[in-house]
Amino acid sequence: MNELSLVGADGNRLAASVAGNIDQPTILLAHGGGQTRHAWGNTMKSLSARGYRAVALDLRGHGDSDWSEHGRYELDAFAADLIAVARRLGRPPAVVGASLGGLAALVAEGEKAPGTFSSLTLVDVTPRMEMAGINRVVGFMTAHAQNGFESIDEAADVIAAYLPNRQRRRNLNGLAKNLRLGPDGRYRWHWDPRFITNVQPPEQERRFDRLENAARRIGCPVHLIRGGMSDLVSEEVTKAFLELVPHASYSNVVDAGHMVVGDQNDLFSEAVLGFLETHYSPK
Repeated sequence: MNELSLVGADGNRLAASVAGNIDQPTILLAHGGGQTRHAWGNTMKSLSARGYRAVALDLRGHGDSDWSEHGRYELDAFAADLIAVARRLGRPPAVVGASLGGLAALVAEGEKAPGTFSSLTLVDVTPRMEMAGINRVVGFMTAHAQNGFESIDEAADVIAAYLPNRQRRRNLNGLAKNLRLGPDGRYRWHWDPRFITNVQPPEQERRFDRLENAARRIGCPVHLIRGGMSDLVSEEVTKAFLELVPHASYSNVVDAGHMVVGDQNDLFSEAVLGFLETHYSPK
């Protein structure tokens, strides 16, 4: 796996990991809010083994990518970065976006620059979602954004409490990639805390409407992957999305919550590949 430095819409540096060869069809992977490109590690291996070039991006303010100088973490900024990266990668890539990454890709393709992507896979995210689930995610991210953790073990305990369906990590090496050690000796998430302050639940209804309008205009192949136990994308929400985007494909990954990629990676990766091999076959 190689490392790649890309440039976002504001001239901001974006870190990426790459698996596969440049002459293979490119799959751009955009993680969820508060995550890093390392969330896609196993999926990248599966994609490259089946003849694809996987490019996993650290979104602005996350992981090893630059923090926004002016705190620009609105959805438009993330979408603009994806457009800039897609153009840098050559022919329109297929994009797989989890949560925030999916919403940014939806805005990019359905509103800002149609034709940016050859296909769009949304991972447990739709234009309109359950507010209880949204509030739970935002609450988790906000709780330790400023003060952080005394140790990586403490962070693992907090995650285990947040994700009771997933076994607590024994090997914490992967978790360490999502944390940074501050000069005060405390560990904090590997993202700019200003990112979470831009989440404005009172404005969510207007945001839902905007995202629905973007979804209606999507012309490329679309794939929704839902976690069967998701508290954001319920069965009712899924039905509404499939009515909104009638040409969309749909996969339900049972025994997975909102964090589908980490909960059931093998099943998730096979769902991604099944869709891609129908619409975007490797050489």
